[in-house]
Amino acid sequence: MTGPGGLAPHPGLAGGPVYLDHNATTPVDPRVARAMAPYLTDFFGNPSSGHPYADTPRRALAEARAEVAALIGAGPGEIVFTASGSEADLLALRGAALASGRPHPHVITQATEHPAVLETAHALARLHGARVTVLPVGRDGLVEPGDLSAALTADTVLVSVMAANNETGALQPVAELAGLTHRSGALFHCDAAQAAGKIPLDVRAAGVDLLTVVGHKMYAPKGVAALYVRDGVRLEPVVYGGGQEHGLRAGTENVALAVALGTAARLAAAELTDGAPARITALRDDLHRRLADGLPGRVHLNGPEEQRLPNTLNVSVDGVLGHELLAAADRIAASTGSACHSGTRTPSPVLTAMGLAPARALGAVRLSLGRWTSPGDVETAATALVRAAAPR
Repeated sequence: MTGPGGLAPHPGLAGGPVYLDHNATTPVDPRVARAMAPYLTDFFGNPSSGHPYADTPRRALAEARAEVAALIGAGPGEIVFTASGSEADLLALRGAALASGRPHPHVITQATEHPAVLETAHALARLHGARVTVLPVGRDGLVEPGDLSAALTADTVLVSVMAANNETGALQPVAELAGLTHRSGALFHCDAAQAAGKIPLDVRAAGVDLLTVVGHKMYAPKGVAALYVRDGVRLEPVVYGGGQEHGLRAGTENVALAVALGTAARLAAAELTDGAPARITALRDDLHRRLADGLPGRVHLNGPEEQRLPNTLNVSVDGVLGHELLAAADRIAASTGSACHSGTRTPSPVLTAMGLAPARALGAVRLSLGRWTSPGDVETAATALVRAAAPR
């Protein structure tokens, strides 16, 4: 028995509910696990050592760097391995702001960014005297280029705008925003945690200077990520010490996790050329159609209809709260953007920034598909959600 695309069924998904939370984390691809395993056992050497035990780990680290670079159109020497996407974002934002030498550097981001970017920007203001501008987004979740143009000043050192939103899948006009940024003389960082491996990315074509890739969003384990740093860009290190990772992140490299990320990048690149985005888009749209047909007039798409990730469907259902809907649909695993504080639900900050009314934001569910999602999964999920939302 094989799964989608001829893959063997994933052991972590067997017997469980339909998994539609790939934007939160992906199951580790067994091929990734097999590739990294020898570097936890046989090939244990420190890649910086000068003896034979270092040879295989050193070559593996270089190969992994090249594989990550190939996925995004970068050079191997422009890849810095980190322990998480949040750390990569920290290196980009803090690194650029402090390396600028400005006493009050100006950093621009936007309202629906991941907290790793927003909170780092606020920390720069609190600890380093930075001035931070948070741009608004429209009802589709997209930044208006004119708003960025108006916000840029002579003191702007960095603009950070994500490639794709984690809740709605909205794809920002990165190339246009990067072009405006460069005309002002600033650097452009793009958190591509959600986009890498799902859509084609080319750092040269997009014109970005810094770009974040995250392992556990693309079928590698948690605890590994990478930051693309364009050749010639100066950053203050995020960890000081022995000079590993081009002097930007000291500490003995975790070769096994680097190999995992490199393997995941290679597999993702192959899928992109083999039509995986079109397959996932068709499943996503089938799920949307089934929900709309089963709950006529009650299902509302949140975010752009076209300009979004192939795998992401964020919808609100009239008359039911998102967390209650998912609790009643126990045959699926998905998420909402709302949070619970002392028994009270608060709407998703992303949907709120998009101008959605609280009732609609609280009714939202995010259904994110992945490598092993099948037509049968879509049918099961749609049936469970329609049944859970039906009037009683």
